[in-house]
Amino acid sequence: MTKRPLRIRRSVLYVPASNEKAVAKTVSLPCDAVIYDLEDAVAPAAKEEARERLRDHFKANPESRCERVIRINSLSSAFGPEDFLAARACKADAILIPKVDMPRDIADVADMLAETDAADAIRLWAMMETPKAFLNVGQIAEWGETPGSRLDCLVAGTNDLAKDLRLPGRDHAVLGPLMADLVLSARAFGLDVLDGVFNAFRDEEGFRSECGRSVAMGFDGKTLIHPGQIAVANEIFGISEAREAEANAIVEAFERPENRDAGVIGLDGRMVERLHLEEARRTLALAALQQGG
Repeated sequence: MTKRPLRIRRSVLYVPASNEKAVAKTVSLPCDAVIYDLEDAVAPAAKEEARERLRDHFKANPESRCERVIRINSLSSAFGPEDFLAARACKADAILIPKVDMPRDIADVADMLAETDAADAIRLWAMMETPKAFLNVGQIAEWGETPGSRLDCLVAGTNDLAKDLRLPGRDHAVLGPLMADLVLSARAFGLDVLDGVFNAFRDEEGFRSECGRSVAMGFDGKTLIHPGQIAVANEIFGISEAREAEANAIVEAFERPENRDAGVIGLDGRMVERLHLEEARRTLALAALQQGG
């Protein structure tokens, strides 16, 4: 399995690349990642100007505290090739590929990056938002194991998926089985996975509840449509002090001389295995990234 750098992706905010004020504001936002959107959020007549705005923004801000991702239009569309060149020129941390139906959709973008000698640091994220995507979810995730695939993250596009499935409402619970398959496939091949957006951005209670369900399902974080959602996502998907303390206790217990070769130990009245030690170390690494942000 390909080892990928550990990243913290609790809060991932979509920002229309055509919105000059919103793009400028991203430098001060406390989200873990920003997706600058050249696809759905930008009208056809505004595409060219949006690309230039992104080029100017990245040139003026070559460094960023948060991860920066650019969502392009499909390469098969009239806008996709120019979007790709803009994202390549910006040296974004990742390119988000829309409407991925099969591994070939990822391979095409990876091939273009290779052909243009793009740095390996430019990674690929895949929007999982069509029925075909979920029919092929295992194959798409497995593509991340292919050398040169650059695939790091799967992103649920729940609004588009609900539309294509002709659901009367975008009920998170109704999509639950599909979301479970998405998480399972991502975990099988070492990818991060992000839940879809919550549309009622003024409904904090509803958003908080949905984030809780996402955490329970195993998602790494949530895509957002409004900066007001960042704090709640960071809180709920973050590492709490209690969870960090528990992880520290597990690591410290296994580091005691009498436990260093043990497969199973007792800790605070419960059985703890080495698999718990592995997860505890990952938790502490995420907590360190969280504090660094």
